[in-house]
Amino acid sequence: MRKNLVIGLLAAASALGLTAAPAHAAADTAAGRTVAARATAAAPIHWGPVQSRSGHRGYAKADVWITPFTAETFVVSGRLYDRDAHGGHCAYVRARFHYVGGGTGWALPKTTCAPKKTIRLSSDGQIKRVDVKVCVYDRARRTTLNCYADAITPAIIANWPR
Repeated sequence: MRKNLVIGLLAAASALGLTAAPAHAAADTAAGRTVAARATAAAPIHWGPVQSRSGHRGYAKADVWITPFTAETFVVSGRLYDRDAHGGHCAYVRARFHYVGGGTGWALPKTTCAPKKTIRLSSDGQIKRVDVKVCVYDRARRTTLNCYADAITPAIIANWPR
């Protein structure tokens, strides 16, 4: 077993609060495989692209990854792409979180006029739904154009084919 894999397993074990075994023992034991399985179980879920409507010269797109809905702090991450040829138009993304205890909250918006940018939007607690909104942003008017929002819920993800 490679050294980097053993170090990764030990790091995952300490992140999960498990006691780590010596490196040579963790490599071949069932405990090492269990730690790896737990680490991949909490891996982000690829939702896919969310794209604004097309305007007169382009659109904005976000490739979205989400954490499981059981996470204490829900995170929407991925890449934001500006696909509008107009110089004053940029890509814009924002997330609206619907909290388990009631109420909603907006994450601060992210914009980019570059071809792509890494994004990370997080909630303040556990949620039951998130709306990811992608728009073209007009810098001169300071307004959003051609917006599209995807509502993401645990029921939708549970019904995905495996």
